Amino acid sequence: MEKLPKNIPLFPLPGALLLPNSKLPLNIFEPRYISMVEDALATRHRLIGMIQPIKINTGASLNEANKYQKVGCAGRIVSFTETNDGRYLITLEGISRFEFTKEIDHKMPYILSEIDWGFYTNDLIPFKGINSFDRGGFLEILKKYLDSAQIASDWEVLKKASEEVLVNSLSMLCPFEPEEKQVLLEAETIVKRLDVLVTLMKLSSENDIESRYVQ
Repeated sequence: MEKLPKNIPLFPLPGALLLPNSKLPLNIFEPRYISMVEDALATRHRLIGMIQPIKINTGASLNEANKYQKVGCAGRIVSFTETNDGRYLITLEGISRFEFTKEIDHKMPYILSEIDWGFYTNDLIPFKGINSFDRGGFLEILKKYLDSAQIASDWEVLKKASEEVLVNSLSMLCPFEPEEKQVLLEAETIVKRLDVLVTLMKLSSENDIESRYVQ
């Protein structure tokens, strides 16, 4: 943990969720974020912090300290491709969550942030599995959710995936609201994230069934 930098560039993106030990593909096309990627690639750590901006009502204002969610996740650029039209297609691998402290003044067009890693030292500890994980029961809940949301899936892959990959991948890929994604991010452990994920899937399935009858 002490080897991680105290300052990293921030990529605020609503609805985008990156979790430790998971991978997030990104299409980078805005000039300021192209500069961010190029500068990150030039560093030893190649880290970019994914964070969600806070949604505010039109006309409202926020000070510097609360423009973004308090917690984000840093990812290391593990692959990148430059396209013919100047975009970057990159993949971030989640390293650790962090607490956003403040923006740092600098000359580049993207956001440079001061962050605190201290609350998430467990993110660097290898995952050892979930005791008494009811895969069959979980997959049953998942099937109801995917059917109601009309999302296709590869069941053979889901049946074989580790608990960590299963929980984190679904948390990142399912079309939950940004606020719900933030709750998944801030869940203290994989077990607690699993509880949140199951709750969200059940609520979504129930709401879908209710909406059919209302119509």
